[in-house]
Amino acid sequence: MSAELLINITPQESRVALLENGVLQEVLIERLSRRGIVGNIYKGRVSRVLPGMDAAFIDIGLDKSAFLHASDLTEPPMEDLHTEDLPKKQPVPQIHEVLYEGKQLLVQVIKDPLGSKGARLTTYITLPSRFLVLMPDNQTLGISGKIESAEERERLRALVLKVRSEFSEQFGFIVRTAADGISEESLRQDMQFLLRLWSSIEHSAAATSQAKLVYSDLPLVLRVLRDMVGEPIQKVLIDSRETAAKVCEFSQKYIPDLASHIEHYPGERPIFDLHGVEEEIQKSLQRKVPLKSGGYLIVDQTEAMTTIDVNTGGFVGSRNLEETIFRTNLEAAQAIARQLRLRNLGGIIILDFIDMMQSDHKQQVIKTLEKALEKDYAKTYISEVSPLGLVEMTRKRTRESLEHVLCESCSTCNGRGYIKTAETVCYEIFREILRAVRQFDAKELLVLASQEVIDRLLDEESDSLAELQEFVSVAVRLQVEALYNQEQFDVVLL
Repeated sequence: MSAELLINITPQESRVALLENGVLQEVLIERLSRRGIVGNIYKGRVSRVLPGMDAAFIDIGLDKSAFLHASDLTEPPMEDLHTEDLPKKQPVPQIHEVLYEGKQLLVQVIKDPLGSKGARLTTYITLPSRFLVLMPDNQTLGISGKIESAEERERLRALVLKVRSEFSEQFGFIVRTAADGISEESLRQDMQFLLRLWSSIEHSAAATSQAKLVYSDLPLVLRVLRDMVGEPIQKVLIDSRETAAKVCEFSQKYIPDLASHIEHYPGERPIFDLHGVEEEIQKSLQRKVPLKSGGYLIVDQTEAMTTIDVNTGGFVGSRNLEETIFRTNLEAAQAIARQLRLRNLGGIIILDFIDMMQSDHKQQVIKTLEKALEKDYAKTYISEVSPLGLVEMTRKRTRESLEHVLCESCSTCNGRGYIKTAETVCYEIFREILRAVRQFDAKELLVLASQEVIDRLLDEESDSLAELQEFVSVAVRLQVEALYNQEQFDVVLL
């Protein structure tokens, strides 16, 4: 499989597109005014403890307090517990026994602020590099599941244990996929780098008593290269000469195998236009996703969950109904996996495939979906087909979806997705006229409304308006207000 990264840089934002065999699979956007904070480490101060929610709000120096759940809290030693009369054997301390208002602690962001919610925090600190992930709070040693060879896994385990004994036994490490076949010296350099970095973070945290940032994760472009080192990237095209130089320097130091694949794109035509990425981004914001067979998906994103409905559309098949439905669902499963990555949809996702009668068809559709999601960096969980024919799944959400990054609620419909018809607004105006006449002694009324509503009042509803004027014995004047949307109107007393 041929994979390439396209990187578009402007002073205001950085955009990274991942293409596989020329097809856009993922888009990452980071804006200067709204940089993501996942991976950042803060010196935090507990602002409020909520025993009923088993959670706490932490001030980390941002406008909105961050959220720390008890499940994301490392188990403290007994002497740190904030309760004097605990029994000697306490299985799991409650959060109010560990945290109290004003307490300072080191936390890491695991979810960006989403909508009205603050950032999600953990005290399980992790620091990734090219080959290893450092875990300062435990001594666990893990190996990436993508390294399948039992001999290589055992070799890496022995190597990490040996090198770790030279520095400190108190730290845990996860061996990343990129470490497959690594030499002892490369692993030693990587571990030494992480330990020096952690030492500097501890020093920065100890030097301040304020809630503030003590470590910032890499910017988007470098972070993507670091986290995709296990992928077979054939080419990295960057349209900024300055950024290309920085990326080359970073790659030569940390990812030497990738350095020869990095190129500066000097063309006049925008790099995303050249590879059709801009068009795909616009399509990914649409509610309807067409399938090659003639079927289509309907994607609805709400605050609680995302629903994806599969329809046969214009696909009529060639054999029988069951075969047509099965082929449509197979194609839809692959398209859904791509849309989840492309739109960065997370949380609870409900998939409404077309009802299938044969159980083996259902299993094949689920297997196709699972296989298509294997390359997804976000962790996913897929349930079996429910009795109602729905597939429930979850996808780990750390950053806002593409729609939330690029769009905002419509000012006309306030995010409802629909507006009242001109006919409905006309009848609301009639009721408002009756209220105004009964409440006030008006000699004349002026109705201000949009062009569409005024046109309807002068045409289809003209007879009704004339009858109303005769009934209330008050003249009604109409005036178009160009700045009003179709739902807005005013009835003014003259």
